[in-house]
Amino acid sequence: MKGTIREVTIDTIVGEVMNMKNDGQRFVTLSTYQDGEGKLGILYHFDKDYEDTHLRVSVDMDKPIPSVSGVYFGAMLVENEIRDQWDVKFDGLVLDFNRTLLLDPEVTQVPLVSNVKIEPKK
Repeated sequence: MKGTIREVTIDTIVGEVMNMKNDGQRFVTLSTYQDGEGKLGILYHFDKDYEDTHLRVSVDMDKPIPSVSGVYFGAMLVENEIRDQWDVKFDGLVLDFNRTLLLDPEVTQVPLVSNVKIEPKK
């Protein structure tokens, strides 16, 4: 991965993303990876003038993650996708699809992720 990678914490991620926006950075996307047992690594990708900057945070999968969709509305789609795939929660999502962005209500297991079950919709 090219560009600058900055480590941030779950407590500072929304403020750091706001700083990126105030600096004129374009939000590109988020990406995720398993970061040890019960941990999820999230990379927030930005660019400005063809220079990439990435914010990296490691979070506990059983604790809510602050949503940055209030800063960049487009982050809402990726955060919902991550919620579908990893069964994590985002606090403050501007539009929450309740784990149905990519998955039909009758799906009970996330495709390609063998350890994530989905509670049936009521």
